Amino acid sequence: MHVVVTGALVENGAVLLVHRRPTKRAYPDVWDLPGGQVEAGESELQALAREMHEELGVHIVAESASRLGVLHAGSGADAVHVGVWQVGDWVGSPTNRAPDEHDDIAWVGISELGGLPLVHGVLAAMVRSLPEFECARSHSDVTDSDCRLWRA
Repeated sequence: MHVVVTGALVENGAVLLVHRRPTKRAYPDVWDLPGGQVEAGESELQALAREMHEELGVHIVAESASRLGVLHAGSGADAVHVGVWQVGDWVGSPTNRAPDEHDDIAWVGISELGGLPLVHGVLAAMVRSLPEFECARSHSDVTDSDCRLWRA
């Protein structure tokens, strides 16, 4: 079984997603939260901090991270256990520091999640459950920019 960790960085009503290269063996040509393999001897939080720095060049504030849930995919040797985390605070501006893995990164608003090919279908629901997106969930007739104004 592969143990993987991903992190949801949320800013201004949008979550940062990475687009996996079409040439990737596992989960090609889909959008995902940034992250990667948990190495031997690492906790999920340690792996999350390492992966966010390697892939995006940011340093997460560990105390601001909380686990959203776990996804399970595949079976046998291809089984994957994905720990999904919310990162509340980080230092630095995210950039694509892993162009061999991702061909794009983008801040995606909650209303745009449903129209994207995501690595796991349940990912959109997990991101929508974040407290930052409560306005959009409870006021379906308002736009994301209206919610940002309400939260300011």
